[in-house]
Amino acid sequence: MAEILPIKAWRYHESFKDRMEDLISPLFDVVSQKQRLVLYENPNNSIHLSVPLGDHPAISAKAILENWKQEAVISQDKIPGIYVYYQYFKLPGEEKESCRKGFIAQIKAYDWQEKMVLRHENTIPKSVNDRVEMLKSTQFQPSPTHGLYEDIMHSLEPFMDEAIQDPIYDVEDYQGVREVLSVIHDLPTIRIFIELLSSKSIILADGHHRYEAAIKYRKEMTSSNSTHTGKEAYNYHLMYFTNAHSKDLRILPTHRLFKEISISENEILNKAEEWFTVKKVYDSDEISELILHNQWAFGLVLRDSAYKIRLRTEKFKEFDLAIPDVVKSVDLMVLHYFFIEKVLGIKMEEQRFSDNLEYERNLRRCVGKVREGTADFAVITKEVSMSQVLEVCKSGFMMPQKSTYFYPKTISGLLFATVNEQEFKFPYQAFLP
Repeated sequence: MAEILPIKAWRYHESFKDRMEDLISPLFDVVSQKQRLVLYENPNNSIHLSVPLGDHPAISAKAILENWKQEAVISQDKIPGIYVYYQYFKLPGEEKESCRKGFIAQIKAYDWQEKMVLRHENTIPKSVNDRVEMLKSTQFQPSPTHGLYEDIMHSLEPFMDEAIQDPIYDVEDYQGVREVLSVIHDLPTIRIFIELLSSKSIILADGHHRYEAAIKYRKEMTSSNSTHTGKEAYNYHLMYFTNAHSKDLRILPTHRLFKEISISENEILNKAEEWFTVKKVYDSDEISELILHNQWAFGLVLRDSAYKIRLRTEKFKEFDLAIPDVVKSVDLMVLHYFFIEKVLGIKMEEQRFSDNLEYERNLRRCVGKVREGTADFAVITKEVSMSQVLEVCKSGFMMPQKSTYFYPKTISGLLFATVNEQEFKFPYQAFLP
């Protein structure tokens, strides 16, 4: 099944070890404009490789990377390793600290049709193309995507728990999350990781755009290489792996914002009532609690009013898409089909290309954008369950783009991966079981 390898990581030079909190950065698709402006002030912050400044960001990133290598801002580890990565966090209202346990390695950038890596949501083509250009220009991966494997025995945890006792980094990130990284170089132990994953398929939790970019890059490089073997650097992709059966996996909702849609509040409500029950809410701050326990329920927030909308049960049979019921019944599928297509008139196949639709995880910020007029209205959603993610992946179908927000997000800057052949080369066969 999935082929993974240890990684010859690039990391910040040892002289930067005590300044890592100033060098790490949020992933490219979650970093806010305010965060960017602050991070850009540090010329060595990892954001310069993930979201570079300038009219030609891919070219800028390449120049910065070459300079960092020459000036020894970053250096490459001499031998590959499996990097153990723990994230310690609390969610609002929780007293107990959680710890998401995982490890970072390289995986082959399997095409979707190979069914080694399973996706659960659509992508936005513009974001994929941006990542392809970055990969072509830099041959560098500034952050890992996030994959899930299933192991009810938790076989790898004892090895990870032991390794994390001797951390390389132990820092607090922009989310207030404690990020701890360590490495395993022991060959027999690495073989255990490789062997376990070799019997698994991987469920892509986060990073669909970056992973799809890796697939495109691999295809382009393969077609231009007459001596392609499948072992070249461009075949591999940086990924963070966690156990889908971990008790500390958290999925948060991502809300929908709408702008520049020529439809009045009365029109929205009149059209919605054909499909949904509509109930006025007098305090939008409570809207997420009001929809929490109801299937197919959402919050609709407008400038001066808010509503709870819930699909009428009898209308579900009018879900006219050739997809399994296990996918149809997901709240976000219902939202995108019955509200965004039927009420707003944006067809399902057009939604991921639409400039009228934006995504926001933070509820307060989402409502604030509507109140201040930077968005026309918003739909508040609930999180998708882990069991639904697994069911959708195994069905071979997908949910809409931005359906899940696995928390906490991984960060950029703890380590980097290369797809440059000269930097990648190593007798990896020594690690194979």
